[in-house]
Amino acid sequence: MFKTVLFPIDQSREAREAADVVTNVVQKYGSRLVLLSVVEEPTADAPSTDPMLSPEVVAKLLENAQSLFSQQGIQAEVLERQGKPAFTICDVADEIEADLIIMGCRGLGLTEDGATDSVTTRVINLSPCPVLIVP
Repeated sequence: MFKTVLFPIDQSREAREAADVVTNVVQKYGSRLVLLSVVEEPTADAPSTDPMLSPEVVAKLLENAQSLFSQQGIQAEVLERQGKPAFTICDVADEIEADLIIMGCRGLGLTEDGATDSVTTRVINLSPCPVLIVP
C-alpha cells in the first residue's frame, strides 16, 4: 500500500516522536523509507542562529536519523535539499513518487495566525500524496 514513505525531519521534538510511527508503518508495509531534511534559506523571520540554516547541522541530523532507523533494521535513504521546507517536501514527494508523507506537527497551525505560516498546513495543501500528521 505504501511503497515509498517520505519522512521530513528537523530538530524538533515532534519529528523525533513521529519516528516511532514511521518505524511501524515502514515495517508493516515493507516500505522504502526516504529521510529528507531541508536547509532553510535565511529570511527576516528566521534568525541566523537557526540550526536548520546550517548544512553541517542538517547533514549530522540525517546521519543520526539514518542510524536510528538502521538499529530498527530499516535501511533509509537520505536526501538533503535547500529551499523553503513545505515546497521542497512536496517537490521531493513528487520526485520520488512517495505514497505517503509522515511528519510531526508543532501545533503552530492550530491558530488562525499560525495556519498560514505552518509548514505542516502547507504540505497538507500542496502534497501530491496522503500526509500522516503525528501530533
